[in-house]
Amino acid sequence: MQQLESSLRVIVLGDQLVTASGDPKGMGWVGRVQARTPQVDPSIELITLAYPDDTSLTLNKRWLAEVQPRQNQLGRTQVAIALGNHDIRAGLSTSRSRLNLATVLDEAMKYGLEPFVIGPVPHKESALNTDVEQLSWGFEDVCARRNVPFVDCFHPLLGHEGWNQELQNSPSGLPGQVGYGLIAWLVLNRGWNSWLGVEEAE
Repeated sequence: MQQLESSLRVIVLGDQLVTASGDPKGMGWVGRVQARTPQVDPSIELITLAYPDDTSLTLNKRWLAEVQPRQNQLGRTQVAIALGNHDIRAGLSTSRSRLNLATVLDEAMKYGLEPFVIGPVPHKESALNTDVEQLSWGFEDVCARRNVPFVDCFHPLLGHEGWNQELQNSPSGLPGQVGYGLIAWLVLNRGWNSWLGVEEAE
């Protein structure tokens, strides 16, 4: 078993997608990622802080007050930020969304909370996806300028048959086992373990 220099708590912020809502197995992508993360000593603790229909604006307003009381007092704390696509419906411009994320990332780094960002997924309403794509590109650019890891979920999932079928069959617009598994795969293969400071499991 690998060893970390100190205990690590990962706080995952996001909308309904950081819960297991819509997943018959009750794991969601966070549970699947946790199950595939290499075992280390001390163990890595994951805590999810979900906010239904979270936008970059609500994230900006809430995140610090929610994270600070949950920081690891005996080791490190890092934040994984799973951005939703709700900014579009909320009428936020891409420039405003970018500024909201930039503020969150700058504050996180100021407090030593090394961030990892998961971008928005395609919307169930395909007519909105041109705007979601612009949003995803904007978020990715904000992260690139700060050397923060960013997982593009939009482009890999946009044309994926399994993803689209689950969304179209879901009254809530949330994915199921296939969709959550796809998000988990993207997260695990886009720098998750290196961000945690652990090696790939053999």
